Amino acid sequence: MNAPELILHNGAVTTLDPARPEVSAVAISGGRIAATGWEELLGIANEKTTRIDLKGRRVIPGLNDSHIHVIRGGLNFNMELRWDGVPLLALALDMLREQARRTPPPQWVRVIGGWTEFQFAERRMPTLTEINAASPDTPVFVLHLYDRAIVNGAGLRALGYTKDTPDLPGGEIQRDKAGNPTGLLIAKPNALILYASLAKGPKLGFGDQVNSTRHFMRELNRLGITSCIDAGGGFQNYPDDYRVIEELAGIDELTVRIAYNLFTQKPKEEYDDFARWIGMTEPGKGSDVYKVNGAGEMLVFSAADFEDFLEPRPDLVPVMEAELNKVIGLLAAKRWPFRLHATYDESISRFLDVFEEVDREVPFQGLRWFFDHAETISEKNMERVKRLGGGIAIQDRMAFQGEYFVNRYGAETAKRTPPITRMLEMGIPVGAGTDATRVSSYNPWVSLYWLVSGRTVGGLPLYDKNNRLDRTAALRLYTSGSAWFSGDEGKKGGIKEGQFADLAALSADYFTVPETEIKGIESVLTIMGGKIVHAGEGFAQLAPPLPPVSPGWSPVASYGGYYRDSAESGLHRQGCACDSHRLVWSEKESRFWGIGCDCFAF
Repeated sequence: MNAPELILHNGAVTTLDPARPEVSAVAISGGRIAATGWEELLGIANEKTTRIDLKGRRVIPGLNDSHIHVIRGGLNFNMELRWDGVPLLALALDMLREQARRTPPPQWVRVIGGWTEFQFAERRMPTLTEINAASPDTPVFVLHLYDRAIVNGAGLRALGYTKDTPDLPGGEIQRDKAGNPTGLLIAKPNALILYASLAKGPKLGFGDQVNSTRHFMRELNRLGITSCIDAGGGFQNYPDDYRVIEELAGIDELTVRIAYNLFTQKPKEEYDDFARWIGMTEPGKGSDVYKVNGAGEMLVFSAADFEDFLEPRPDLVPVMEAELNKVIGLLAAKRWPFRLHATYDESISRFLDVFEEVDREVPFQGLRWFFDHAETISEKNMERVKRLGGGIAIQDRMAFQGEYFVNRYGAETAKRTPPITRMLEMGIPVGAGTDATRVSSYNPWVSLYWLVSGRTVGGLPLYDKNNRLDRTAALRLYTSGSAWFSGDEGKKGGIKEGQFADLAALSADYFTVPETEIKGIESVLTIMGGKIVHAGEGFAQLAPPLPPVSPGWSPVASYGGYYRDSAESGLHRQGCACDSHRLVWSEKESRFWGIGCDCFAF
């Protein structure tokens, strides 16, 4: 063979190739894996070959999130203060206070998903009083999962919400005894009130959106992600809101492979949306880095069964079947792959009735389709999915909401929510993801921790050994498993000759660290298509350039993305100075933080 462009050696390389499951060296040429083996691969190098000593690091195939809202997330990343992984509510509120101080009018401080009260040592939500105290003058919008948003007084004024503002359908503006909004917006159970309110806020300019998207992709690269499937999203209009990602794709500046689905935007006009888009583009259009994947995850609004486990399961309206049948019939006839948000088995039964009816008239015949989420899917409905050739993309929403689910439906039911191991036993294609950024965190290692340990981010055990995965099986769902959902099986998901050269060298050995440390892993060297897209810790000199965060007031400029000082790595606990609480020492902040009080000492 010809001399490769790049050789990685002296590593512990997990290939996920059954014929050669672990090697120490990988050769890369033309953006693909040219060879795998051991140190003798260095013998095929020449003077033009770049050699990187992995120094014994564990290397895995690049991770692939099969359900993330990466395009929308990129447009907004630089505006958002992320509480993902923050261990203390006191620290989260201090971050909010500092960000409010530096945020200029008319901008808001946004905390948008990726966190849960159970991650905090205080084990509670912030109060409206605390949010208002942290930011009396700058609008604040704090979104928690699909269930609520906390808005300060300045935020209510910016939204224009008064005692005369009506509730949106399926939502509630909480009011005091005089009828004035308190600042709590509640999904009951429809999240429209949350997202419609958020959409009223200022947006970044085009140049800052480009910068934001680049920084978000680099953040994903830092966590070992090289591919994802974008699930569209509310208030993400095609093609207008795709200008930024299209520009970056056009100048070869994408550092994550993106296959995107188109998400209908207009209730009662869903068929018209898809008919128009079918005339504009087609599945597969694009490249191996950026391409159309199909329709969904919203196909018709009447089929949306949002998972808000604080509320009873929603009953879908009677017109759902007719509306969904019309859209699925169009997609099947035009051979458009599709995905559909589906939380509850009761909804899934009705969806499958529609699919089977369409299939009798317009046979699917291998058309790629899948459900997203499927937390409570039954054995019977999994059999129906299998017969129709579908797949199931699962996400770690239960890691963030498991406590709420157990409280409503019981610990016994939670043991198979979702029934991941049974899906795999039945031979259904399964891929893993996060549903980031407005529900779960985008950190794939939190999801892998959930798959392996069966625990929530708050530590609650959900699954017994019958519904937990070993570490290799969990990794397969995040690599080769997810490749099926964009029609890329055999192209990526393994470190094997001929596949894309997408891989990540890890900060710790995924296969040997204690379970609790899995969620703290990141990548120290990420390669996508043979190019280094992220480098740190021992490889920082190889890091590609990235422009400074813009605008300068962005929370990302001060705090970055996912909080990197977890309780497992760098926080030292001791008695509190006020004699009644604990202090937590943060290496990153070089200070003590008091749990349950305002005490801190430098």
